[in-house]
Amino acid sequence: MTEQQTSCGGARPRAVAALLASVLMLLPLSGCGTTKDEGGAGAAALVAPLKPSPETLAALPEANTFGQLNSAPADPATALPVGGEVLHPTTDAVIYRAPGAEPIARLPETQIGSPTWVPVIARQGDWAQVLLPARPNGATGWLHVTPETVESAHNDFQVTVDLDEFRLEILEAGKPTGSWTIGVGKPEHPTPTGRAFILASIKESVNTYSPIVLPLSSHSDSHETFGGGPGTVGLHTWPDDSFVGKATSDGCIRVTREALDRLVELPLGTVVRIT
Repeated sequence: MTEQQTSCGGARPRAVAALLASVLMLLPLSGCGTTKDEGGAGAAALVAPLKPSPETLAALPEANTFGQLNSAPADPATALPVGGEVLHPTTDAVIYRAPGAEPIARLPETQIGSPTWVPVIARQGDWAQVLLPARPNGATGWLHVTPETVESAHNDFQVTVDLDEFRLEILEAGKPTGSWTIGVGKPEHPTPTGRAFILASIKESVNTYSPIVLPLSSHSDSHETFGGGPGTVGLHTWPDDSFVGKATSDGCIRVTREALDRLVELPLGTVVRIT
């Protein structure tokens, strides 16, 4: 490259270089040496969205276990998230496709009788990408986090489920604190894999097989509906231990009473990684 050519870091004639140096002191750098924010959102990640009107908010589909959000970005990974942050909208909150992009859904303050807590899987400043409890499984979206609209908390707990080994394990700060043999979905109604989270805690009043059911954010891929509900996958016990180490359920994860007693102590929004 000759002294007459220029590029990022290339040589320039002295007079031109002096002139450029004085200009660059007044103007922000662009192009050479600049990088984008993580996720490719660029400057949009720093822009606060306009507050939607009540009519606009009400018109958005609700991100709940009964919802279908085909336009939502898919979960980019299956690993457990780092950091353990969970978020609770203190009022109905807007979910965006990406930081600064168009709104795609409305996240309600409560879900099936429990406060909504969703796990964070990525962060860009005041923006947080979260897992959502609607179909399809692995749906995600971005929340603009402000103290006025979103409560943040730290959750050290995680759950892993190995379908092949019929094994559920609870971890705290990455360290195992309990492990149990479980029952999983039968071949024609398999338990869906991927990242999910504990959505709610429901005291059972209709069936007697489990005193408490913990619905997850994931749904059956073979049942559009089950028992009148939307086919939500849950953690629950069974009247006896005949399920242990077997694939006999319709997609739910059956656990022993001891395991359920531990699971109900976990915070809502706890990530459950099913492999």
